Amino acid sequence: MRFDIITIFPQIFDSYLNESILKRAQAKKLIDIKIHNLRDFTSNKHKKVDDKPFGGGPGMVLMAEPIIKAVKKAVKSKKTKVILFSAGGKQFDNKAARVLSKYNQLVFVCGRYEGVDERVKKAVKDLGLGVEEISIGPYVLTGGELPAMVLIDAISRQIKDVLGKQESLEEKRLGVGVPGYTRPEAFIFRKKKYPTPKVLLSGNHQKIEEWRRKNKK
Repeated sequence: MRFDIITIFPQIFDSYLNESILKRAQAKKLIDIKIHNLRDFTSNKHKKVDDKPFGGGPGMVLMAEPIIKAVKKAVKSKKTKVILFSAGGKQFDNKAARVLSKYNQLVFVCGRYEGVDERVKKAVKDLGLGVEEISIGPYVLTGGELPAMVLIDAISRQIKDVLGKQESLEEKRLGVGVPGYTRPEAFIFRKKKYPTPKVLLSGNHQKIEEWRRKNKK
């Protein structure tokens, strides 16, 4: 699967996307991540990509033209969806991650300031592409870069072989929020003992699974 990120801060992604599971997934060619600097798609000499909104008001809005040029350049598959990040968008969850993992390509437009020109959505549709506004929580962020990383992480987990088989099976069988314990069996802190539930040490896999289902958060 291919992820394309359109942003004015491309270096933000360097560390997170090149570590751990996502790094291995890229090395195995299970996912491909491309980052596009929005300023490369503007025609003015100052590389300006934002302007004051019509009608007045505080802040700046990212202009439509460079975004559409970047999207058009990024798209490599007919089975592509464009994601705009917005505090007013549809709430992202694990179900949405599974649905989005079925696409060949996702293009993330990372808004900044007061968002992006509203006409971007119509222009993307005119390119024959699906477009969706997504929020990762009931709060406002300064830009779409963090949401882009959240979606890449959550969606990549749904792609075959990105996770180890055991991890993937556990998530699908029991869901999320299963309590985890590891060595030592009894953890001592300030003279207080914090034991591991006995059932997890029993070796009885049926009872262990029942306990995990019952104690999911």
